[in-house]
Amino acid sequence: EVFVKLYEKGLIYRGEYIINWDPQTKTALSDIEVIHKDVQGAFYHMEYPLVDGSGYIEIATTRPETMLGDTAIAVHPEDERYKHLIGKKAKLPIVGREIEIVGDDYVDMEFGSGAVKITPAHDPNDFEIGNRHNLERILVMDESGKMNENAGKYQGLDRFECRKQIVKDLQDEGVLFKIEEHLHSVGHSERSGAVVEPYLSTQWFVKMEPLAKQAIELQKSADKVNFVPERFEKTYLHWIENIRDWCISRQLWWGHRIPAWYHNETGEVYVGHEAPSDIENWTQDEDVLDTWFSSALWPFSTMGWPDENAADFKRYYSTDVLVTGYDIIYFWVARMIFQGLEFTGERPFKDVLIHGLVRDGEGRKMSKSLGNGVDPMDVIDKYGADALRFFLATGSSPGNDLRFYWEKVESTWNFANKIWNASRFALMNMDGLAYDEIDLSGEKSIADKWILTRLQETITAVTRLIDAYEFGEVGRVLYNFIWDDFCDWYIEMAKLPLYGKDEAAKKTTRSVLAYVLDQTLRLLHPLMPFITEEIWQHLPHEGESITVAKWPVRNEELIFDEAVKDFTLLKEIIRSIRNTRAELNVAMSKKVDIHIKAKDAAVVEQLERGLHYLEKFCNPNELKIGTDIIAPEKSMSNVLSGVELFLPLAGLLNLDEEIARLEKELDKLDKEVERVQKKLSNEGFVAKAPAKVIEEERKKEQDYIEKRETVKARIAELKQ
Repeated sequence: EVFVKLYEKGLIYRGEYIINWDPQTKTALSDIEVIHKDVQGAFYHMEYPLVDGSGYIEIATTRPETMLGDTAIAVHPEDERYKHLIGKKAKLPIVGREIEIVGDDYVDMEFGSGAVKITPAHDPNDFEIGNRHNLERILVMDESGKMNENAGKYQGLDRFECRKQIVKDLQDEGVLFKIEEHLHSVGHSERSGAVVEPYLSTQWFVKMEPLAKQAIELQKSADKVNFVPERFEKTYLHWIENIRDWCISRQLWWGHRIPAWYHNETGEVYVGHEAPSDIENWTQDEDVLDTWFSSALWPFSTMGWPDENAADFKRYYSTDVLVTGYDIIYFWVARMIFQGLEFTGERPFKDVLIHGLVRDGEGRKMSKSLGNGVDPMDVIDKYGADALRFFLATGSSPGNDLRFYWEKVESTWNFANKIWNASRFALMNMDGLAYDEIDLSGEKSIADKWILTRLQETITAVTRLIDAYEFGEVGRVLYNFIWDDFCDWYIEMAKLPLYGKDEAAKKTTRSVLAYVLDQTLRLLHPLMPFITEEIWQHLPHEGESITVAKWPVRNEELIFDEAVKDFTLLKEIIRSIRNTRAELNVAMSKKVDIHIKAKDAAVVEQLERGLHYLEKFCNPNELKIGTDIIAPEKSMSNVLSGVELFLPLAGLLNLDEEIARLEKELDKLDKEVERVQKKLSNEGFVAKAPAKVIEEERKKEQDYIEKRETVKARIAELKQ
């Protein structure tokens, strides 16, 4: 359908043209199937004698074997050295053919001798010059890269063997007077690796100019295709703005056969959906279409097109997003866009999310030759599909390559185990709780309110980041919430009511556990589908599968700002005291005195609201809280936001070591104060940054200054 329609519009044509030819697979290649590599070659400098005997004209080439097909020499019409030679003739060495000297603006007067040999059948630029001057096209090679009958005595030689022999012969004749080493870019076949030969051939082409024009205009409109990251739009536009006609015929045994037939007697070309009725008089073209020709139709052909009333086409086209690698932007993305516009009048997708390639640990592309490939099934056998999926989805930012490390996959496997074990704890404590019994209306603890608030913040962040395709950040946010907030903190806090005697508190805690775990699994499901489905099926739930469960939505009624402030302070204190115990090798089972000096009465109230958490998780012998606490002699101290902690550790504290530790902390705070003040004194930052960001920096400044003054005072006190 597409081929026929484009042919009828004059956008597909059959013509003789210089194409990229793979002599090994004996097929045409599109420009983007050619890989350019720098190869050490040579410039061969020769003198072609003028027919009138008045002298010579110097030319240079990197492919001397093609000179057998030369039909002209071109010079710039304004070049004073050669203007008088235009219209005269030179004699082609070895062959003896007389060739014309023509003037053409294409020639660069500054490059080399300023004279260029023209081989219209073996060079795309020469082909265009040949068209302008009606030059003969002489093909001197066959499809396998061997010299043909037009090569005279070199017939049958491989092109590179011919190069060696013809160089020797030219030297013997005194024509070749200099060989200059030259590093140049040589095209290689993406399919076989063979050196690509520019080759005159009759092929089928798509006329790209009108199709490309539509695609370029689209990117100037509000309905443009959005590239993520944006930088790839420039890559796409650069290619499509400089596009050449697309060679779509391939000499392969498989593929969509070209729907063209040739009359056996007249040579007439027929293109249609069906074969001609008198098929015995026609022969179908044996070539097949480039695989990307059919792939370009994928967004709409899979939806029932050309029936634009098909249910799938009406519902799903155009699609929301295409996810693909940067290496096939030209092959696939660009072609889907211009074919979609041509045949449906719409962009085929709203967004294109570009990802990178998976490379080995050293950043090399995985390949058979290097032996550095990793079989995904081996990874799955060892660590499971979820661990591999999470690593691949979150391991890099859009458009960037991802290095494969077994250690990182193992890390995600540990994360999955953490989720599994936390879920087992929750399920063991559900006590038969049904989905319709989940009740968050009861009296909630500070920890309950804190985890519910953190969940709402996580829902907001994950949703925003997924919409922006920032899957690496999605993974980081979920990892931190699940591992740190839910597993390390909330589950530990939940054990207090769950193992206690207050039945109402138990019921609320079960409901919070069930609700938070349910919502978290839904957020994690796109990244770890198997483990989340398995756990969710055992949780109190409604519906058949988490896959079709509703996406979490932020609930403003479950935001408790005061509880977050309280719990954040409690966390800092508990963490600080545990770290201090670890530094001094004082076991958590051993009771120690803890004195907490609050900066004001409001902080005292905060601490009193969470007193039972401090008693449970700090294991104090004597716990003192107040605004007038005096630092005990020989005590370990820590300065936090709004509080100063003292642990009287007589016999355990080395005074010199404590002063050294505090001086190190003071140096760190000095640097933080300097950093934030430098930021706030930057007029550009203050002028451009949002008011909220500036306010946060000012709060940081105040907090660092308060901590610094407290540490200074403590150092002075210890030195007395």
